[in-house]
Amino acid sequence: MPEVRTWQLAAGAAVVGLALAAGAVAAAGPWDSGQRKAEREWAAAQSPSGGAHHQVPGPKRPAPAPSAPGVLTALGAPATAPAPAPASASVPGDLAEVLAPLLGDPGLGPVRTASVVEVATGRRLYEHGAADPMTPASTIKIATSAAALSALGPDHRIPTTVVVSKDGEELTLVGGGDPTLGRAALGTLADRTVRALRDRGTGTVRLTYDTSLYSGTSRHPIGPNGNLAPVSALMVGQGRINQTATGYATRTGDPAGDAARTFERLLTERGLAGEEASFRGAERAVTKQLAKLKLPLTGARFADGSGLNRADKLSAGLLTALLARAADPAHPELRPVLTGLPVAGFSGTLHGRYGGTSPGTGLVRAKTGTLTGVNALAGTVVAPDGRLLAFAFLAGNTPSATAAEPALDRLAAALAS
Repeated sequence: MPEVRTWQLAAGAAVVGLALAAGAVAAAGPWDSGQRKAEREWAAAQSPSGGAHHQVPGPKRPAPAPSAPGVLTALGAPATAPAPAPASASVPGDLAEVLAPLLGDPGLGPVRTASVVEVATGRRLYEHGAADPMTPASTIKIATSAAALSALGPDHRIPTTVVVSKDGEELTLVGGGDPTLGRAALGTLADRTVRALRDRGTGTVRLTYDTSLYSGTSRHPIGPNGNLAPVSALMVGQGRINQTATGYATRTGDPAGDAARTFERLLTERGLAGEEASFRGAERAVTKQLAKLKLPLTGARFADGSGLNRADKLSAGLLTALLARAADPAHPELRPVLTGLPVAGFSGTLHGRYGGTSPGTGLVRAKTGTLTGVNALAGTVVAPDGRLLAFAFLAGNTPSATAAEPALDRLAAALAS
């Protein structure tokens, strides 16, 4: 049964018949332990200081990488046929000579796959077990994001609503699945509620909450973990008890109850239309949306949208196909899949990777994937001749992240040099 509490109007309440849509749709699920670009932007958005930057000086960052010519058609611009590759462009055989030794690095363990394609033409430049399903870890979020964007579009907003009973004495906070709703937005929501209740002449109300949007188990198969809280349609601060914005943290065991009690901000997941809002329903929905994009799904499995479940399976070929489709002028709704990727040496989970002298710094944009014994890197890179390449490198049974990550970084950097 949902918790029922009595709240005095002077202390605030929920909204009456109002909806607040806060933030674009985000990939569902827990985050990597490193700082995520989207989370950092979210944290910056909570600052009351306006548009000014008020950050504590950090370690000196590497110098900006040299600019490369634009390779993607601007959103809204007429699509034009790609220019033919220059005569000096690398051929697959040449790329194999560079990548094969790097892919053989012992740090990548005994199982490794790879795929490199030319984004503008779709031409396959290098493959090694590209069709073999692998455990992708967090690189599965590329697929999750593409499915959500193709289904809902980049302008979709998730409404958070509160409804009032007929007698005007009870408010119900309805979890709508918004992982970006923060304190500022909830403050606005509370202000509107107070005004609406005063207009009705209401002084005291009962507050309940509704988490019926989601069905199925609330616990991820990996169990309690600092990367996630129980899955609920109503959640505060991603279930973080210590109110941090990023990284591994202690999570609440009662996210919906905490959300109603603190009334600060919501974090939840929303299933796609036609499917039940559960892990199984989300798997069917993601598979259905990616099939509509005509992507190679043989052997693919989306047991969750975050990559923490080892039952997830993606191939390197599917990841590069996803990235190439996101660059297709015919699918502008997928462009955030590319623009949201961390930049080597500068942002997100690549902030601390690649040094100031690496040819990949500033030119590699990629999603990392990390589980014990699993390391992956998938994204795009601008080649020396200006072509945009999509790549995916997945390694299994790796000895350690400290050995695998530099090897993956060298593979991506090689494409930039």
